[in-house]
Amino acid sequence: MLRIGGLGMLGLTMPKLLQAAEGPTSLPVRAKRVIFLFQWGGPSHLDTFDLKPDAPAEIRGPLRPISSSVPGLPVSEHFPEMAKRMDRVTLIHSMTHTMKNHNSAGYYALTGHAPPSDDQRLRDSLDLWPGFGSIVDKLSPNQGELPTYVSYPYSISDGSITPGQHASFLGKRHDPFFFKDSPNEKNFRLPELTLPSDLQLDRMLRRRELQRLVDKQAGLLDRSLEVQGFDDYYEKAINMLTSEKVRAAFDIESEPDSIRDRYGRTTYGQSCLLARRLVEAGVKFVTVYFSSSIGGRRVNEGGWDTHGFDDTRMYEIVDKYQHPITDQSLPALLDDLEERGLLEDTLVLWAGEFGRTPKINKNVSRDHWPQCYTALLAGGGVKRGYTYGASDANGMYPDRDPVRPEDLAATMYTLMGIDPATEVRDRGNRPLVIAGKPILDVIA
Repeated sequence: MLRIGGLGMLGLTMPKLLQAAEGPTSLPVRAKRVIFLFQWGGPSHLDTFDLKPDAPAEIRGPLRPISSSVPGLPVSEHFPEMAKRMDRVTLIHSMTHTMKNHNSAGYYALTGHAPPSDDQRLRDSLDLWPGFGSIVDKLSPNQGELPTYVSYPYSISDGSITPGQHASFLGKRHDPFFFKDSPNEKNFRLPELTLPSDLQLDRMLRRRELQRLVDKQAGLLDRSLEVQGFDDYYEKAINMLTSEKVRAAFDIESEPDSIRDRYGRTTYGQSCLLARRLVEAGVKFVTVYFSSSIGGRRVNEGGWDTHGFDDTRMYEIVDKYQHPITDQSLPALLDDLEERGLLEDTLVLWAGEFGRTPKINKNVSRDHWPQCYTALLAGGGVKRGYTYGASDANGMYPDRDPVRPEDLAATMYTLMGIDPATEVRDRGNRPLVIAGKPILDVIA
């Protein structure tokens, strides 16, 4: 109290002084873990979960609405399985921002912080924010051999690598455990968790001790932020290499064929199954990227960027690829979590970087539209069968309760028991608040 007492001269009242003495405000933990299913490319809100059946044809599009388990909440005819499970989710129909380029909007969606410019050429930088999982690893890390944050199976980009996929100014120690191997491959094994055949564990540990000595003598870890945290990063890697628990979590082939078939034998489907295995083992934050590319020019791969280039048509693509995969993997994940008693304290977040234009373009497709789009949340303390906010009659702008990415981030942190007003320090040692204002109305 003596140390902080001088703060009273800056206008702090006694309750605030006591709060400062006690440290950060503690919040109840509703979501012990998060699975972030990032829909790279930007899915159309009007063709998934925010249909406008009464709008003109050029707005509503060719897909018919079907009834769901929530009265008055239709979904796309391509989502018959999700229609049965809408009573488990919260939809936010009023997500909004102004970033029209994938890299800028993607960075915003992955960090909850607006980029310095709306530029397709936005590049990774230590001046930009870390991803959500890195913030969690900084403020609420796992203890033991399991990583706090895992991301896979792609590094996403649009021309250049999209920022927000690693720890940035927080340092390497808070980077995700990241890999590009497809969990759908036969005999899926992570080389990162396997020692070379000619290297025994005791020999590796002796090498590590030698490396520590060299680093200490050279002062290597004090030289720059680029190498800061490597020491902890190596320690994590060694702990994982020697952990049966970690290897067991990644052993997706131990799953029954019936469960694997339920998720779908695709890279994305098996990635969703692996996410369930990881959070069940104790990983706190898992990011699954839908695709490495924004996509849109093939009917059997890629993300949600469906403009209608190169003689493709949006509804040919989503009909054969994105929608069927989504309607298999997302219901399977929700069911699996529910059946295992995990959904109540596991938050599932399904969202892209923006939506698509309400008006269909000349290629019978839709373009970028960040002004209004939808995010889906399930489990982890959010309400079931609930809709927050609304878009206008044509799905063009929020009609009420607009939600920015920083507020969605604040909601997620709040559910995890992390105060969104918490500050972290950038590489200039400036204090920065991690998120915006939580949407308390979606919390059960």
